[in-house]
Amino acid sequence: MEKIKLAVERARNAFNSGKTRPLEFRIQQLKALERMVKEKEKEITDALKADLSKNPLNTFTYEILTVLEEISLAVNKLPQWAAPKHVEKNLIVLMDEAYIHYEPLGVVLNIGAWNYPFVLIMQPLVGAIAAGNAVVVKPSEISEHTAKLFEELLPQYLDKDLYPVVNGGVPETTELLKQKFDHIIYTGNSTVGKIIMEAAAKHLTPVTLELGGKSPCYINKDCDVDVACRRITWGKYMNCGQTCIAPDYILCDPSIEGQVVEAIKKTLTEYYGEDVKKSPDYERIVNKRHFKRLMGLLEGQKITYGGEADEATCFIAPTILTDVNPDSKVMQEEIFGPILPIVTVKSTDEAIRFINQREKPLALYVFAKDKTIIKKMIAETSSGGVTANDVLMHFTLASMPFGGVGNSGMGAYHGRFSFETFSHKRSCLVRSLNMEAVNKIRYPPSSQKKLDWTKFILLKRCGKSKVGLVVLAVLGVLVAVAIKVLEKIVSLPKALKSSSQSK
Repeated sequence: MEKIKLAVERARNAFNSGKTRPLEFRIQQLKALERMVKEKEKEITDALKADLSKNPLNTFTYEILTVLEEISLAVNKLPQWAAPKHVEKNLIVLMDEAYIHYEPLGVVLNIGAWNYPFVLIMQPLVGAIAAGNAVVVKPSEISEHTAKLFEELLPQYLDKDLYPVVNGGVPETTELLKQKFDHIIYTGNSTVGKIIMEAAAKHLTPVTLELGGKSPCYINKDCDVDVACRRITWGKYMNCGQTCIAPDYILCDPSIEGQVVEAIKKTLTEYYGEDVKKSPDYERIVNKRHFKRLMGLLEGQKITYGGEADEATCFIAPTILTDVNPDSKVMQEEIFGPILPIVTVKSTDEAIRFINQREKPLALYVFAKDKTIIKKMIAETSSGGVTANDVLMHFTLASMPFGGVGNSGMGAYHGRFSFETFSHKRSCLVRSLNMEAVNKIRYPPSSQKKLDWTKFILLKRCGKSKVGLVVLAVLGVLVAVAIKVLEKIVSLPKALKSSSQSK
């Protein structure tokens, strides 16, 4: 445990040395990270194969390629992201410089998840490095092969003091959380998220929590059910259902339920063949504990398709449930496995009520030809993100923030949003020592005239156009002149009185 404390202290000392401040250093570290991913691709795919039986091609598509895109974006855009952002000004500071300066927070704790053990460590790491932070990396101990690989590889490519890797289980994580960090990002479940938030509160440390939840998928009667089910099947059963934004359950009208079931069954055969257990594209449950948890969710349920399982290999076949009681256990907790309940609803409004009666999910999916239905679902529900007429794809856009809301998390990252999450937005106002006459309206003694001028200056709004700025500048000059004239008028009787007394 002493090693953990020393690792955090070394990261703090390395950050305090100022070496992460220059953009050149950050870019150099990001390029080294890129080199690591490219040079160690086989080691990475082997580790994920050992942890989750992931097909190397799928590993490259869904984990490695995503990381390479994130690094490339950060390297190319970092000078633009980090540049001072000038802001709109009022009349009082019109001639001064006002901008937002992005500075690193300090030492970040990055706690990853086991279901996508490579990308869910690397994406936050890229953003934190780009923002100029030191980062303590804590991979999930459940994906042990990937965790060991991080411990082996990162010191070979990155600064050893700034970016240490801490491996271990609950005791090591508990010890880590006793240390002071400047930001913590965690991907996982809400139970652990609450523990992390409580530990962070002792140091007033901000957190980003990516927690998941039961992401609903509403299929409207008017859509192409076959196309919808092809996309839903891909997103639901990818990674054996162990995806935080996988469709958790389907809501649809009773009249199309049978069509939905048949379309999913047909698609499963197309994707994985007649014997899914032999498919190289179908993964396994991560361990026996999660296997038993999922089998417990099937108890008392009507299995319309699938349900086959093998505890020895942690295999559970793609499974569809129908006639599902909304109050059953399978509808109370995030499934995080290849089990898909179908709940029937008689209208879009009923679907919306069903969703809103539950915790806010990480993702919401709606399939409909009628865009007014899509807009209605977006307007009248809440979720971390939305994809309409597809699933998962909003995650792929680095131009949009990815994160949860309520029980599904807080904060967001990806692309520029990662940089901003791990940066302090520092307000900077650089004033001139000239134009002191303008400032006198805020100095004692107070008067009604000063108040009237203050109200005029602060409440008057001109357009953002150049004409508006010119008008503001002219007003500023007029105010300064008016105040000087006012001062002379006020001081004139005093001057005359003093002059008469001297005579």
